Amino acid sequence: MKNDVSSIREAIIEAIPYTTANDRETPDINRIYIPRAHEKALRLETNLVVGARGVGKSFWARAIDDKNIRSVLGNSIHELKNVNVHTGRSVRDNIDAYPDKDTFAQLLEKGYTSYEIWRSVISRLVSRDKDVNYAISDQTWPDTVEWVKGNPEQVTRLFQRANGVFESKNKRFLVLFDALDRCSDNWQQTDNIVRDLLKVVLWLKSYSRIFTKVFLRTDQYSRQVTDFPDASKISATKAELTWHIHDLHGLLWQLFCNAPDNHGEIFRRIYEKIIGNPPLRKDESNEWSLAAKAKRDENEQRNLFKELAGPYMGIDRRRGIPYLWSVKHLADGMGQTSPRSFLEAIRNAAEDSLEWHNDHKYALHYESIKRGVQKASSFRVSEVDEDYPWIKKLLKPLERLSVPCEFSAIEERWDEKFPGGAESLTNKDHLPPDVSPLPPQNLKEGWSGIRKDLERIGLIVKLRDGRVNMPDLYRIGFKLGRKGGVKPSRG
Repeated sequence: MKNDVSSIREAIIEAIPYTTANDRETPDINRIYIPRAHEKALRLETNLVVGARGVGKSFWARAIDDKNIRSVLGNSIHELKNVNVHTGRSVRDNIDAYPDKDTFAQLLEKGYTSYEIWRSVISRLVSRDKDVNYAISDQTWPDTVEWVKGNPEQVTRLFQRANGVFESKNKRFLVLFDALDRCSDNWQQTDNIVRDLLKVVLWLKSYSRIFTKVFLRTDQYSRQVTDFPDASKISATKAELTWHIHDLHGLLWQLFCNAPDNHGEIFRRIYEKIIGNPPLRKDESNEWSLAAKAKRDENEQRNLFKELAGPYMGIDRRRGIPYLWSVKHLADGMGQTSPRSFLEAIRNAAEDSLEWHNDHKYALHYESIKRGVQKASSFRVSEVDEDYPWIKKLLKPLERLSVPCEFSAIEERWDEKFPGGAESLTNKDHLPPDVSPLPPQNLKEGWSGIRKDLERIGLIVKLRDGRVNMPDLYRIGFKLGRKGGVKPSRG
């Protein structure tokens, strides 16, 4: 079978899923890739997993929760082989396991604290374990929370019994907490909910067989949710989900070599040509894994990507090298590139090359890579809009403004659009409460407070000379300019 350019383009499109942000689906076992920085996040003693949007928090929560995938993960993280996993909070409602958003709000209105609610969630899960079989009041959530609140001694007996049972049977019990940003429509209440959950995590650390793992967005963690006594015992276990350039390209080739049908064969032949040996096949399955040098050796990875995109982002090296360029221009304000954005850009680059550069000698034309970054930027902007609806309305007046620039130039645009100042953003003409349930956290500090929020989220960066810059990941999608940079897409 000839590896012609069109076939490679089609293989890239088939290898990378169209929907890279579905937090409800169980991950494909052939797409599992564990960067070194993520290994700590999977270990039982890690209570806190922190990362930006799109770096894999919900992915790992779903993967650990799935028995079959957990078995595969156990080959690398051996303690996952003998653990019962339960979910105490997720994007998917499961009213028997944990209160949904409205039920949680109703419990708070009844006067229960979020600390009592989280203790009730774990108490219900533990009591229902078939080996523990400890009766508590669990017909409704108010029943359970009232029982936990009114019976502290029984709660302690429940967990002592459970821990003893798990130890005698050599079992471990793990509870996962994800999507905590969706627990409330109020910043202060959301922070209190997270803080109280971490207090419960701290309480449970005295039980050797009961573990918890909390997945938090970076901006959530930065809002001082660990400002309580002994919180350092939790922070000390924190794992940050970061992706280095070799991790992103390793993931890419993991997807390529496991592509369906003949598409995977195309990539495995390219891989063997560059690496010298074919990828490793596990037993008689259709799962292929990469050699260590294909995961971590940037020179080998450069040569692999060069087969797809050529040596330069133009006619010579002055325009950059595709292997580096594609990652660099997708980094946020903290310098982090998410796999979601990277994969989105590469797939779109293949589609664009197939449509507009059919005669190009490489599968990915450099202009298509640029347009792939444009598409990924637009996708990231839509994600930000889901999390913070106020950002899109604030950045709309900045279109065609060139960065880096003085922050005063941004303030001038905002003053023109919002003559009532930052606090006017809550009125019905600008950011109605029903559209933006979580307004800027530092709104009361005026435009300087808004700047703090944008820097914390990673949308803008303060340069050494005091000017403000915006990473290409957001700049392109929000249609700001930069001299010599990738131009925003039209429309």
